[in-house]
Amino acid sequence: MMFETQRSGRWLILRLTVLVALAALISGCGINNIPTYDEQVKASWSQVENQYQRRADLVPNLVETVKGFAAQEQETLTAVIEARSRATSIQVDESILDDPQKLQQFEQAQGQLTSALSRLMAVSERYPELRSNQNFLALQSQLEGTENRIAVARRDFIQSVERYNTEIRTFPGRIWHSLLYSDLEIRENFKATAENADQAPRVQF
Repeated sequence: MMFETQRSGRWLILRLTVLVALAALISGCGINNIPTYDEQVKASWSQVENQYQRRADLVPNLVETVKGFAAQEQETLTAVIEARSRATSIQVDESILDDPQKLQQFEQAQGQLTSALSRLMAVSERYPELRSNQNFLALQSQLEGTENRIAVARRDFIQSVERYNTEIRTFPGRIWHSLLYSDLEIRENFKATAENADQAPRVQF
């Protein structure tokens, strides 16, 4: 009886040892990499959203300030307002990551807003009183900071997507993807749509 108990105890310890070893082996083979990288993509995307929203929130005050000194620049002001409206009208959440067409539309709308803001900045050069206005200077600083944050957030998102996509396409991630994570698809990434698109736009007043 005692012999059977000892044998049973040794067998249990052996099984536990094997299970622990297998768990360590499996975790070391990157079984959790795909969901981990997927979560990193989503977190990076949230930062992209946050920074674009921050810029959109600055636009109304910027337009009103410029209008106070350069009301005759109505065409440029309207272009900024309309570009902001298009950029904020696109419903943005994690589901956009699974819809390449919607992601492209979002990116194009944000690019149009960037272009419209650049034209507004060029117009402001013609109005010295505007360029010395304290409210305008504060908005300048905030907008410059936001453009830099957008560039950083986009870079981080691009790197996260590249890491995730590479994991799915290469060994051993490809195996884990086919066995456990086949519902997770390749992610669409931002594409450079203009020359020097990898650099933060210069916002000068």
